[in-house]
Amino acid sequence: MRLFTIVLAVAIVSILFGNILNKIETIEQLENQLEQKHFQIDSLQNELYESTDTTQYESIDTTVIHWPWGREEFYYFKYKNNGDGDLLSALIFVESSDNDSAYRASEGAVGCLQIRKTMVNDINRILKRQGKSKRYTYIDRWSRGKSIQMFGIYCNYYNLNTSEKIARCWNGGPRGMNNPLTANYWKKVQKNLDS
Repeated sequence: MRLFTIVLAVAIVSILFGNILNKIETIEQLENQLEQKHFQIDSLQNELYESTDTTQYESIDTTVIHWPWGREEFYYFKYKNNGDGDLLSALIFVESSDNDSAYRASEGAVGCLQIRKTMVNDINRILKRQGKSKRYTYIDRWSRGKSIQMFGIYCNYYNLNTSEKIARCWNGGPRGMNNPLTANYWKKVQKNLDS
């Protein structure tokens, strides 16, 4: 009788454990489907969201962004070029070939500046630390104007004060200058600046 009880208990535990594993697998599949649906929603909302003509020089908002090279106005797509090249345009070209709808599924990178969700989270953390109420959503990555705003916030917060530092830290994070892999990225940006 004792052996029967042990065998029965082991059988019940095995069945329960199998059910738990099955449920975990189902949850993972549903999470993957949900992530795919979010990307589809982002893509569809982008079509509705972007209505601004990005070829115009228009101010994004009243926030003054102090660029390292002395520029204090921040413009929608291109900022005023005062002889140092158009770094922002070069970055956008390297990141997305100037495509607001660019999407790299393997990295979850979206929009003209190929912004990932972690970058949006970092920008919102920065804004919270600065006591500002403004927050960005993942959908904002599809907007050229809002992507550029996030770029400006990032550069100012991390005190990126040269074109090389801006490019390498945009590519490799706040410590991008210490990462030798970002040197190749900087060469691509430089090539675009020179052309």
